[in-house]
Amino acid sequence: MLVSLIITTYNRPDALLLVLKSVERQTTIPLNIIIADDGSNNETKEIIKNFQTSTQLNVIHSWQKNKGFRAAKSRNKAIAQSDADYLILIDGDMVLHPEFVQDHINNSEKGYFIQGARALLTKEATQVALSVSRVNFSFFSFGIQNRKNLIHSNFLSKIFLKKKSSLRGIKTCNMSFFKKDCININGFNNDFEGWGREDSEFAVRLLNSGIIRKSLHFNIIQFHLWHVENIRASLKKNDLILKSAIKSNSNWCHNGIDKYL
Repeated sequence: MLVSLIITTYNRPDALLLVLKSVERQTTIPLNIIIADDGSNNETKEIIKNFQTSTQLNVIHSWQKNKGFRAAKSRNKAIAQSDADYLILIDGDMVLHPEFVQDHINNSEKGYFIQGARALLTKEATQVALSVSRVNFSFFSFGIQNRKNLIHSNFLSKIFLKKKSSLRGIKTCNMSFFKKDCININGFNNDFEGWGREDSEFAVRLLNSGIIRKSLHFNIIQFHLWHVENIRASLKKNDLILKSAIKSNSNWCHNGIDKYL
């Protein structure tokens, strides 16, 4: 199965570089890494360009103009460039456990999409990691919150696996699905601008199309670098789009990925 890793980013080149270095340590290397760049400046472009020349990874830079937070559109443009069967989505501040990609592949299943958890690094631990380019963390590392999310166990993962239709905890920072399932619902909704709910609305349409959520723990481990919270000024407007999709039992959006295919 061919896999693309989609990484969203915006003007945080130091964190992105750390994430890319963690991808190099994967036990299973994806077909390509497509960076969904939501309008970053030249510093990010240079970081990506330099990394492309120094790595054996196939890194593609998908960039769009900076017109505010447009993660949905940025993801659609990146996904449209993938020739893979299966897509793994993360954010550009998520350092990956070496088994991360393989865990997603092992747990992939037709008729399902995968939602994973994350461990949070404190501000101090994040500053140290960035200063020394640290990508290896353990259960006993300092500055870790949600420490239980660092336990890697295939046995425990199977025991605590949940298959459900809940939207609680939906996050595209650790999600995977078959590309055809994404195309069948027309990808992310480009109407979402500003932070919030584009991931939940995407999940609503997946669920309404018959693709069930598979929630994993003790697998697909990632470490979330600390950052200031995003501005939530658009949340009220975006909530209305989400509620409309739920109320109408929608499995399609009219302003989606088909514009880029």
